[in-house]
Amino acid sequence: MFNMTRRGVLGTAAAAAAFGLSSKLEFVLPALAETPVEPSVGFYKYKVGDVEITAVYDGIWRKPHDPAFIKNASIDDTKEALAKAGLTTEFMPIPLTVVVLKIGGRLIMMDAGSGVGQWQTNATHLPANMAAAGIDYRNIDTIMISHFHPDHVWGLMEKGTNAPVFPNAELIVNANEYNWWTDPGRLEKLAEGRKPAGKRIAEVFPKWKNWKLVDDGAEVAPGMELISAPGHTPGQSGYLVTSGKEQLLVSADIMYVPALLAPHPEWEGSYDQDGPMAVATRRRLIDRVIADNIRICGSHFPFPGSGTFVKDGKAYGFTPTIQA
Repeated sequence: MFNMTRRGVLGTAAAAAAFGLSSKLEFVLPALAETPVEPSVGFYKYKVGDVEITAVYDGIWRKPHDPAFIKNASIDDTKEALAKAGLTTEFMPIPLTVVVLKIGGRLIMMDAGSGVGQWQTNATHLPANMAAAGIDYRNIDTIMISHFHPDHVWGLMEKGTNAPVFPNAELIVNANEYNWWTDPGRLEKLAEGRKPAGKRIAEVFPKWKNWKLVDDGAEVAPGMELISAPGHTPGQSGYLVTSGKEQLLVSADIMYVPALLAPHPEWEGSYDQDGPMAVATRRRLIDRVIADNIRICGSHFPFPGSGTFVKDGKAYGFTPTIQA
């Protein structure tokens, strides 16, 4: 049984195997309406074992098409991939989703969002959608940081003052990520386009005392392990949540736009600091997700930000979760 939706198609290799075919099976879909650019409801709850997951929508980056966005693909290539996934081709749609976990009585936020318009002017929905979901940001106990790109950490700081939004929350991050960005000689080595972000990080984050630096494999909360995922940034990390027999990988930007990178995992993004390493990390972790039947969510997956991967030859098929 194959769940064919207008928002995604299961991997053709998996389907071919199920039908007993020896070659790749191509699905041809009828003309269907595109996936809505923004969701009608700004939060979505589900469970992994006993852990309650709330996906909270912050907004969407309507990124103009840019030939430099994917280093080894053209705009025509990326538009074709978007169209095949049922997404708009008018711009590059990059949703922004923040995940909050409830483990026992503890509220754990996975990244902090882009800071109520500090990064993208239309990414301002996080506070209202958190409130609608019944989450008071003042009750967040811990924030697990995947990496220090603005769309993941600007929400830690107030606009203008850089005052901490979560002064009493524990901030957990891979030590490699923290040390790389805050190295005293880092700023002068950054490309010009990265210097404003690097300057803000270097000036603000070292002043805070609520950081906890950890290494690959560290247990960062009951049933939660930090998984090193370098390439996109030097210390990017995913977080593996285990509850009973169920698991969820909170994958941040490992497979940041599945419509592009599932069928073309070899594509390197302009925001990947080490493209070949990012590709190797992507393959390693997505292969693990498939082999171990791990659920996965990502910061830029179509909202509510989760879905299913299958192998498709040397690539992958992706089916996003449909918001009920």
